[in-house]
Amino acid sequence: MTITHLKRGKPESDRAEDDAQVRAAVEGVLSDITLRGDAAVRELSQKFDGYAPASFRLSASEIEAAMQKVAPRDMDDIRFAQDQIRRFAQAQRASMTDIEVETLPGVILGHRNIPVQSVGCYVPGGKFPMVASAHMSVLTASVAGVPRIIASAPPVKGAPHPAIVAAMQLGGAHEIYVLGGMQAVGAMAIGTETITPVDMLVGPGNAYVAEAKRQLYGRVGIDLFAGPTETMVIADDTVDAELVATDLLGQAEHGYNSPACLITNSRRLAEATLAEVDRLLTILPTAATAAVSWRDYGEVIVCDNHDEMLRVANDMAYEHVQVMTDRDDWYLAQMHSYGALFLGARTNVANGDKVIGTNHTLPTRRAGRYTGGLWVGKFLKTHSYQRVTTDAAAAMIGEYGSRLCMLEGFVGHAEQCNIRVRRYGGRNVAYGTAAE
Repeated sequence: MTITHLKRGKPESDRAEDDAQVRAAVEGVLSDITLRGDAAVRELSQKFDGYAPASFRLSASEIEAAMQKVAPRDMDDIRFAQDQIRRFAQAQRASMTDIEVETLPGVILGHRNIPVQSVGCYVPGGKFPMVASAHMSVLTASVAGVPRIIASAPPVKGAPHPAIVAAMQLGGAHEIYVLGGMQAVGAMAIGTETITPVDMLVGPGNAYVAEAKRQLYGRVGIDLFAGPTETMVIADDTVDAELVATDLLGQAEHGYNSPACLITNSRRLAEATLAEVDRLLTILPTAATAAVSWRDYGEVIVCDNHDEMLRVANDMAYEHVQVMTDRDDWYLAQMHSYGALFLGARTNVANGDKVIGTNHTLPTRRAGRYTGGLWVGKFLKTHSYQRVTTDAAAAMIGEYGSRLCMLEGFVGHAEQCNIRVRRYGGRNVAYGTAAE
């Protein structure tokens, strides 16, 4: 089998240098917020966004005023999108049930799915106001039953973005802040004099936001590593170059470092797509951004057959994978490492990003090898419990437990079991001696 790279992105060494610069910048910002709280956040907001209001949190009247600025058609569209996302999230929540089983006579085991108690939802809004990200995080957390949901997005042109505020409010946010970037996720996780810290951070963002979440993990939970968007098209001769090129550039416009990759078994399609990308970049209004992403992070890979295409795709584990082939269901059955699949030419990544109902906060940078995307289950913690209801069960389990503790040398552990054997089984078991 052969794999031919008709186009490659910038080398890994260059990408590693970029990552190191981001990492250092984020470390400095988070340390500053930890030391100086609100003062640091205010200075950072002024520096990066030119915005330093009396309060970053919007009042009820400010929320209402912002929502009044949203056109009726836009508000209807937001509600339609939220209806689809809510419906799917509710179905997902219904699939997660609490359980309780009697595994032996008198031994009861179970688990409960308990919502995270406070969540900070970041909504990007720098280059593009990501209204849909409010649906994906805030609304999904609301369906999960999170009792405190705070949401933050940067100002747009020096003011709260009305549609983002509307989406946050309609989605169920309890607190809304106009604060962007590293300073937003840092403030929500670390806490300041005016912002009570949360237990978990969710939402996509640029490389700095993603790195901030990575560094804050442990202090708080995070949904997943969701850095700059990635898109992969797996295609054969059943589709044409215009469709493929459109789907590649549709995501490359996100930022200057958004990888886009075509994997195909058709050299004809690969070469035609390269030409079509060049043509579209002459007319795409966001070409100034998309062209840089395509130049530095675009790839075109030609494989011999579908088996090789599948192997390469699983190894790269991209965030969005658009499959347009004569065997889409085969890819659905065989793909195991990705963020989300978009099957067939009739759908596309933009549907998933904005409206169709699946969540658009997805793993990037090969994290799809070990995690899926944001969903209602990410906001739920599955906690187990046990109960022993009979003396006989307490004594029987205690005897096994005592011997297994002594096998490992844990005498104190064994005595926890032995005392139950003595009290509930009538056995005279000496301290530190495994029940026989």
